[in-house]
Amino acid sequence: MLQFYYANSFIQHRPSLSIFHYRRAMGPRTLRWSIAGTAGALVAAALAIFLYLHGVYRFSYPDPVTYPVRGIDLSHHQGAVDWRRVAAQDIRFAYLKASEGGDWSDASFRSNLAAARAAGLAVGAYHYFTLCASGAAQAQNFLRAVPAAGLALPPAIDLEYVGNCAARPGNGRLAHELKVFIAALRAQGLRTPVIYSTQSFFADYLDADPAFAAYPLWVRNLYGETAWSRGRSVLFRQFASHARLAGIAGPVDLNVFAGSKAQFAALLARAPD
Repeated sequence: MLQFYYANSFIQHRPSLSIFHYRRAMGPRTLRWSIAGTAGALVAAALAIFLYLHGVYRFSYPDPVTYPVRGIDLSHHQGAVDWRRVAAQDIRFAYLKASEGGDWSDASFRSNLAAARAAGLAVGAYHYFTLCASGAAQAQNFLRAVPAAGLALPPAIDLEYVGNCAARPGNGRLAHELKVFIAALRAQGLRTPVIYSTQSFFADYLDADPAFAAYPLWVRNLYGETAWSRGRSVLFRQFASHARLAGIAGPVDLNVFAGSKAQFAALLARAPD
């Protein structure tokens, strides 16, 4: 540090000096150490990214005593799944993507549902809610995709910006479409849904509307942050998005139930409300 300051002052007083003189003033050993330090930092950063993308390293490690019930969420992107191998890794539940928008359904939903149930997992279905389709059309799409009965977990509504339409409706418009969607599900006897949300989507659309406080949250919480849910009821927490599990070829999301094993059993036993 002192050598750099001296060299910098030296050049400031002798503006005609070239970078060659600067390097000489700095000293070859100092320059080598500077280059080596920068290279080391870049290698460490690249290694950390590699380990994160391959599920070796995560930013969040929920306490297994506090959060003893763990699960996954997935879609057709994960390909064929060996559900018995997944269940053997202390995975208790799975949320499966059933539909998206007003006209798309996940072709792997039914087969994953049957296989996950056979492996002993509690299963739920989620709908990716798009910002450019009506709540009524999206509700009908979800209801066509999921069985009328038999899902152990409440339906989930996935609210996020990633992969969504470029259009950003006003708060009132989105609130209306969401309420139409939820009312259609409830009219068919489905349980009160859980709302999956990222921090940014929650702040933009959900936080200011007290009507949505009645619905428990499934929070994306990859870095251990917890305050952004602002005291709302949290049912699930997604804590990893690039995890690796035997039985699944690629990365998968990991989640925890925000309660005890007894509370999870009570959730499964709860009749439609």
